[in-house]
Amino acid sequence: MIGFSSYAVAAWLIGNPDILWISASIAAASAGFLFFNFSPARIFMGDVGSIPLGFAAGLIGYIGWQHGSWPIWFPVLVFFPFIVDASVTLIRRLLRGEKIWQAHRSHYYQRLVLIGWGHRKVALCEYVLMAGVSLSAISILNKPMWLVATVLATWVLLYAILMYAIDKRWSEMQHP
Repeated sequence: MIGFSSYAVAAWLIGNPDILWISASIAAASAGFLFFNFSPARIFMGDVGSIPLGFAAGLIGYIGWQHGSWPIWFPVLVFFPFIVDASVTLIRRLLRGEKIWQAHRSHYYQRLVLIGWGHRKVALCEYVLMAGVSLSAISILNKPMWLVATVLATWVLLYAILMYAIDKRWSEMQHP
């Protein structure tokens, strides 16, 4: 919801009504879903819903870039929490020789739940992170590249610190 809302805001700022309405529609549908999905969840999306939304995020991000609505870094930063978690988890599973098509519980958000944070707290933290990257992405649109690079580097560093802390706590729980 937050990512597609960010696309809609950026499209509004640059005057691209097609991307604005498509993104706003997906954001609205996601908001309706989140109402029923928030802890305690009454419905669950799973991969059947999240994979098409990921493809939609990538496609709209690419189209926005191709039409000059935003730079290529914009969709990456807007969806950074999902991209980082999915990419790092996939790479780790490949390096361990795991079958990547099989169910697992090794995403960072899953680890936080297993560490004891609970679904509600993890969801709220993810919303804050998503809002943070989205607001920073919108705020640096059409800004000098040195500022863009600084913001991107800051988010990469913050995520590295968060992943390190989660990995450390996870390791302590696995080997007390």
